[in-house]
Amino acid sequence: MYRTNTCGELRLADVGKNVTLAGWVQRVRKMGGMTFVDIRDRYGITQIVFDESADAALCAVANKLGREYCIQIKGVVSERQSKNDKMPTGDIEILAKELNILSESITPPFTIEDNTDGGDDIRMKYRYLDLRRASVRKNMELRHRITILIRNFLDSKQFIEVETPILIGSTPEGARDFVVPSRMNPGQFYALPQSPQTLKQLLMVSGFDRYFQIAKCFRDEDLRADRQPEFTQIDCEMSFVDQDDVLNLFEDMCRHLFKEVLNVELPAKLQQLAWHDAMRRFGSDKPDLRFGMEFVELMDVLQGTGTFTVFDTAKYIGGICVPGCAEYTRKQLDQLTDFVKSQQVGAKGLVYVKFNTDGTVKSSIDKFYSSEVWQTLKEKMGANDGDLVLILSGDNANKTRGQLCSLRLEMGDRLGLRDKNKFECLWIVDFPLFEWSDEEERLMATHHPFTMPNPEDIPLLDEHPERVRAKAYDFVCNGVELGGGSLRIHDGKLQEKMFQILGFTQEKAMAQFGFLINAFKYGAPPHAGLAFGLDRFVSIMAGLDSIRDCIAFPKNNSGRDVMLDAPGSLDPKQLEELNLVLNLKD
Repeated sequence: MYRTNTCGELRLADVGKNVTLAGWVQRVRKMGGMTFVDIRDRYGITQIVFDESADAALCAVANKLGREYCIQIKGVVSERQSKNDKMPTGDIEILAKELNILSESITPPFTIEDNTDGGDDIRMKYRYLDLRRASVRKNMELRHRITILIRNFLDSKQFIEVETPILIGSTPEGARDFVVPSRMNPGQFYALPQSPQTLKQLLMVSGFDRYFQIAKCFRDEDLRADRQPEFTQIDCEMSFVDQDDVLNLFEDMCRHLFKEVLNVELPAKLQQLAWHDAMRRFGSDKPDLRFGMEFVELMDVLQGTGTFTVFDTAKYIGGICVPGCAEYTRKQLDQLTDFVKSQQVGAKGLVYVKFNTDGTVKSSIDKFYSSEVWQTLKEKMGANDGDLVLILSGDNANKTRGQLCSLRLEMGDRLGLRDKNKFECLWIVDFPLFEWSDEEERLMATHHPFTMPNPEDIPLLDEHPERVRAKAYDFVCNGVELGGGSLRIHDGKLQEKMFQILGFTQEKAMAQFGFLINAFKYGAPPHAGLAFGLDRFVSIMAGLDSIRDCIAFPKNNSGRDVMLDAPGSLDPKQLEELNLVLNLKD
């Protein structure tokens, strides 16, 4: 038996017991004739004591232990004289009787502690060591717990878990696919699934009624904090439901998760906000509602009421009111101006108006407007003395709102208003069914070609498809889209109309989606679905800034696995077997 107990479970009630522990050496400390070794496993840390006066030979071996040696200890549980209230096992220690070195370790490249001295690159290269750190391991344990809770919840709601294939056909509509050459079918390729979308719809045609899967998905797209080339979805589909059925069920699931994991009570009914209202009020379809500073449109106040040409020629003027910040210095305001003019945001400039506590007004453009205009602005913004108003304008309303959104979030960060222990969740609904692609020079499906149009807007499909709303919905928490889905088209004629608007010929539609089109000829039920990003869900509950920290073996910002050194080159023989020609230059 390698161990009788873990390194995190022994307490004062165990004093006097003979125990065997196994784990890794956290640290070694020598004090006079005593050597103290902290031994660590997944469950915690326990202090081991070697007494030179009791067993000099054993103590000599302990003195040679290095960090991360894997060892086995046999001894007696004893009450500590100097207790450590910072660790659960801090009331006891083990008086060592036997020490077995199971495996030696070279000196690790960074300390295996919460506050490690290792940078991101070195920790990712030695990820198997990084995973020994308690702070990282807790993220994995949280991920496990959330996954178990989800499976149990969906099982209780009559969902059945079905695995769908990883090797499928390519679907050009959407992000770029990762492709896999087929050795047995020369010149042909599989694609890795961006989601199990069409497959889960086929399961509804099959009569499975309620499906879910903790599904691996793959997208070859540029990376950022909330994206990885491979990620995990909580993928779900239901038959014979409308939008409210879907929202109510998964709202209950989220409420269950927040209560069980964080002991946080979500409201009995979450807010639903239409996409157009979210863009108008926050400049984002994933608004952070933990703080205010809603947009106020100022065209009627500032256009044509002064001599400031920039505003007079703008297509959009909007502002936010920042409470209590009229005291901002010129340096702080210059920093904000540099922020909005950065490449990341892309605004041409920033206008500020200070409503000082003494009742005076100071603005970067005060010479262009009268005191009456400033008073009207103050009323329109709902500002008080001591508040700061920040204003952006531009030729494109949506673009300028996006820039104002970045400024709003920046102010939320600066003022400490984006508390990671506070959770504000909502549904975004009534998305546009289509969006214009400058690259493709045509309308594209905002979500995917199988999204149901709002029945009220179906008459607009022929003349004004850009005005059609989708029966689609996103679940947003703290400014992060955690999941989304839609009602699906189950009527063949309506699906054909969608393909026509998207520029598909009948031949092209059949070539790419013929299997689904044909399946719908056999009595497709009304159905709808939703997928949550498991990585994002875990990261927001753990208070992380990046989903990478809750994935066991993530990729870096260049899409590389620096631990496995992947992607890498293939041997010419492998390329030949796959019928891939490698062009080599002299």
